[in-house]
Amino acid sequence: MEETLSPRGRTIRVAVTALGALLLLVGTLWGQDDDFPFGPFRMYSTAPDPNADAPDTRLEGVDTTGRRIELNESNSGLRRAEIEGQQQQYVDDPSRLQQVAIAYADKSPAAPPLTTVEIVVHWVGIEHARPTGESHDEVVAHWTVTR
Repeated sequence: MEETLSPRGRTIRVAVTALGALLLLVGTLWGQDDDFPFGPFRMYSTAPDPNADAPDTRLEGVDTTGRRIELNESNSGLRRAEIEGQQQQYVDDPSRLQQVAIAYADKSPAAPPLTTVEIVVHWVGIEHARPTGESHDEVVAHWTVTR
């Protein structure tokens, strides 16, 4: 037995479809990543400059023994994307990196405590969309424990 949609049901479906289409259009023209799925996911909708160096961001710490450690999700609970997403705030206020040292101490209680935390960007040289083989590191935020 086939049922037909009532006029009210059709009106509601058309209105919801039109609203969804409008949100997609507005998000596409003026939206940001946070508006996804109604805004563009810019990391997939734009292309980098084929002659611009490529950044590879990492967190590093120095413990009380002087050993340099790469901080990652397994030893600090922090993912690289979390740091990259807030990188400018860490650059503006490097004391926020103290929270990374605390997270490391919580996640790695048997390890010596950190005395320094840095955000290091490894720049890989690119020309004509190909690696040049050249690279350099840049410390963009630095925190040292004060005693």
